[in-house]
Amino acid sequence: MDQDWEDRVAAAWAAFDDRTDTGDDGAAFRAVIDALADELPADSPLGLFERACAWDSTGHSDRAVPLYREALARGLGEVSGYKGRRAKIQLSSSLRNTGHPQEGVKLLSPELVAPSDELDDAVRATLALCLSSMGRDREGLSLVLGALAPHLPRYQRSMAEYARLLVETED
Repeated sequence: MDQDWEDRVAAAWAAFDDRTDTGDDGAAFRAVIDALADELPADSPLGLFERACAWDSTGHSDRAVPLYREALARGLGEVSGYKGRRAKIQLSSSLRNTGHPQEGVKLLSPELVAPSDELDDAVRATLALCLSSMGRDREGLSLVLGALAPHLPRYQRSMAEYARLLVETED
C-alpha cells in the first residue's frame, strides 16, 4: 500500500498506545483498523494482518489467530518481509496464549536462522515463552540469555557461553 495508508495505520496505533480509557474492549480501535483495512483490496494480506494485530492487542488472541494465518497464507511475507516476520512472532504468541505453544515453536524455530533484523530478540523471547509453556524452561532461558548477551556492557562472552551450556547435552 502507499505511504499515506501506512502513515495513517501508524497514527492509529500511536493513538491506541497513548489511550487511557480502555472501557470499550478495544471495539473503537478495531473499528478504526477495520476502516483502514477496508481501503485495501479484499484479498490483501496487509488488511488481514492489521485486523489480527488489532484483535490481538485488545486481548482477543483467539480472534487474531485465524487472521494471522490467512495473512501469511495470502503472502504477507512476500508483500512485506518485515510484517511477515512480525505476523509469525505475534501468531506464535497468540498460539501460546490459546494453549498451542507447540505450534508457536514450530512456526518460530526456522526464524532463528532467518536473515537477521531488529526482530531477532522478539523471535527469541516469544520462542522462549512458547518453550516454557511446554515445560522446556532451560531451552527458553538459553534463548533469552543468548539474546540478552550482546546488549550487555560487559560479560557478553560469559553469558553467551552460559546460554550454550544450558542446552548442551551432557556426555
